[in-house]
Amino acid sequence: MEDLEALWALIGEEGKAEDERELEGISEEIERLAQRVQALELEGLLDGEYDDDPALVTLRAGAGGDDSCDFAEMLFRMYGMWAERERLKLEVTHEHRGERAGFQSLTFRISGRHPYGLLKAERGTHRLVRISPFDNTRRRHTSFVGVDVIPELGDDAKVEVDEKDIKMDVFRASSAGGQHVNKTSSAVRLTHEPTGIVVSCQNERSQYLNRQTALRQLKSKLVALMLELKKERIEDLRGVQTDITWGTQIRSYFLHPYQLVKDLRTDYETSSAQRVLDGELTPFIWAGLKWLREQRELQQSPAP
Repeated sequence: MEDLEALWALIGEEGKAEDERELEGISEEIERLAQRVQALELEGLLDGEYDDDPALVTLRAGAGGDDSCDFAEMLFRMYGMWAERERLKLEVTHEHRGERAGFQSLTFRISGRHPYGLLKAERGTHRLVRISPFDNTRRRHTSFVGVDVIPELGDDAKVEVDEKDIKMDVFRASSAGGQHVNKTSSAVRLTHEPTGIVVSCQNERSQYLNRQTALRQLKSKLVALMLELKKERIEDLRGVQTDITWGTQIRSYFLHPYQLVKDLRTDYETSSAQRVLDGELTPFIWAGLKWLREQRELQQSPAP
């Protein structure tokens, strides 16, 4: 910043730059500086207890039939391309394909630098408006997908879950590829009966490993629910309806009759809808994190 100010002052004294390339160089430096300041501001928003932990993201198709399943796959592609831009690692732990397209549900894990911190503001219901590719009459359809984001707790997390409260089902994995797919019942589904929370894992090579991964996910979901409901013990969650994790509608993606993506909490929007679906998600994440900070500050401020 100081170097740029000195250079600009020098140009001002001389009345003009020696050539246009000098001005272009200053413009490029200013742009790089602005990007760095924005990155530092974003880092400053990542001060939560679990912000550095891996993120477990679950997409669930809602109202909209085949369009919702297809929308879930579109969101999965969006998060995958965004993670690649941010040099984060993504791995699918469970998937349930739709009958004609996309996913009924999908869970994936993102690890790297601040994964949960970056994605925590994505939690909620996402809406898509477009001409349905599944409608022969080419009508406009609205579909919904629920996005749930929780931090993954490590094996050393001090969370005690009573085994008597866990129901385990095994089934054949349904994802594409792999010598164990559709040959052995290695996939595992765990249900925490007091709360109804269900987690599944099918990407490991054995039933034992799938169960261990699913158990970590279950504990993470229970802790996230405890924090949300301000409970101190898992036992206090008995009878809680887990649809509280569905959240509310946070963002709309319009592909017809115009192109627009708008966040309903922050009012941030862009007409470059396809670029957002191609992974240009950081501006929405940044706006969402600032909104979360503002909400937290409002809750902490004393009542008038």
